[in-house]
Formats: sequence, C-alpha cells, structure tokens
Amino acid sequence: MAVRQVRNGGGKAFRQVAEALRARMVDGTYQLGAELPAQGALAKEFGVSRDTVQRVVRELGHEGWIESRQGSPARVVKVQRVQSSTAKASRSRQAMMLGPLISEAFEQPEVSLDVFTLTSESLDAHIRLQAERIRAGAIAPGSIVVRLLLPDPQLDLPYPVIRQDKDDPRLRERLRAITDRHTESLRTALRDLQAERLVQAVDVQVRHVRLGPAFKLYVINRTEVLHALYEVIERPIILDTGEEIDALDVLGLGAMLTHHVEDADPNSPGSVFVQGMRSWFESVWNLLAE
Repeated sequence: MAVRQVRNGGGKAFRQVAEALRARMVDGTYQLGAELPAQGALAKEFGVSRDTVQRVVRELGHEGWIESRQGSPARVVKVQRVQSSTAKASRSRQAMMLGPLISEAFEQPEVSLDVFTLTSESLDAHIRLQAERIRAGAIAPGSIVVRLLLPDPQLDLPYPVIRQDKDDPRLRERLRAITDRHTESLRTALRDLQAERLVQAVDVQVRHVRLGPAFKLYVINRTEVLHALYEVIERPIILDTGEEIDALDVLGLGAMLTHHVEDADPNSPGSVFVQGMRSWFESVWNLLAE
C-alpha cells in the first residue's frame, strides 16, 4: 500500500507512523499473529528515521498491540475484537474485529453512528477507511449521520496521568491534542465526501459532557451496539519529545467490544441492551452535553 512520505518534525512523524500502523491492525492489513515489516523497510516506506520507527514499535508494544523480541520481527498479538451477545449473529462474529461491523454499517443507504468515547482516535481510523471505499466506488451511502460524545476538555480525568505526579498536565494535554486532531480529521473526511458530491447528506455533530468515560459505546444504525469497558493499566508512554514516562492509562483501540443486536423480540437480551444504551445516549446528548 502506497504511503505519502512523512518528512515533518520528529513528533508529528512519530504520531503519523503510529496511527498508520494502528489503522492497519484495525482494518486487518496486519492480522493477529502477523509479522510487521522490518524497521528499515518501514522507515523507507514512511520516509522517517530508523529511530522514529523504533520509538513507534516500542509504543505499540507498550500499548499491547505487538510483541517485539531482540533479533526477531515484531508480531501482532492484539487486534480490536468483538464478542457477540446474541445467537442471531453468525458464529464467525463471535470473535471478529470492529472494522467489518463499521463496514457493514456503511454499506447501508443510510448510516447512523452515535459514539461515546474517551477520544475519537478509533472512530477516525474507521471513518477514513470507509471514505476510501466510497471514493473507490465500492459503496455508496446516501446519508451519513455521526454524533460524537466526548468528555469535556476541562474535565479533570483520572487517566491518563503520570504515576509519580498525577498533577503533571502533560498527559492531559497530550490527550486533548489527540482528541482534537482525530475529531477534526473525521469531520473533514466526511464533509469532503459531501463537498465532492459522493454522499448526498452528511451531518457530523460533536458535543462534550462532564463525564469521565468508564466505557466506550457505538450505537450503529440504531439496531446494533458495541460496548467496551475501559480497563485501567500501567504502561510507559512516549511523549513527542522522546521522553518515556510511567503512566496510568486505558486502552481504547485494543479493548474487547461486546456486540448486541436488537431483534424482533423486544424482550430479548440483545434488544433490551440496545434499547437501554440508545436511551442512555439520547438522555446524555440532549440533557447534559454541550
């Protein structure tokens, strides 16, 4: 896959390479158990230094995506998977990546996504993948509506924080920068589709709420829900300056998602859960969010 070379400053190059590799693990380009290309090959592909690639590999290892051993290629050990809670879903769906579910949603004439999350990083990766499919003529939704619910930027979140100094603002600033960057990216990707007349109607709304997310939630086309608890972990985080610090954080991209489907029985577990999460999102969106 051709990639535009990244010849910006070290921090921006580091972020772009890390995001590209995460996206490839999200969309299945690098599947579970697959080996990443050699660091020299990645450095050449992205037009960055070998040191930048080494920092990215360390970061992905800290996040639990890959396992890297001295003298051996890095291997993918975690992908974002979905566990189905309903017998209506096929058996193959009981352990699958998030990407296929988002792809299925975008194959419908009308796409609706209501999302509550700590950052917009995961959603941005999937939106950009679907935008590529639309441009390639593989799918042609007539309308796309995305409502994104994020924690208030001024909220004093319990994570991520530096273990030795929880009042140090650097990780909170880093979180806000990540969220702002990906929110603008997905908003631009969708609005460009409308401007290019590839999608007739696009509506992207972002609201903030004074809630620290304990979970992430996707309500897909109003009939399916993906839900995952944020598990707090201890891990090193590499700042744009190259400094490595010990942090308390949560993993969003690697979280196990539970899949619930609303079916013809309004009292089935899947239907009850979808209805409940749909109502919860509407109440927070309308009454608490700004």
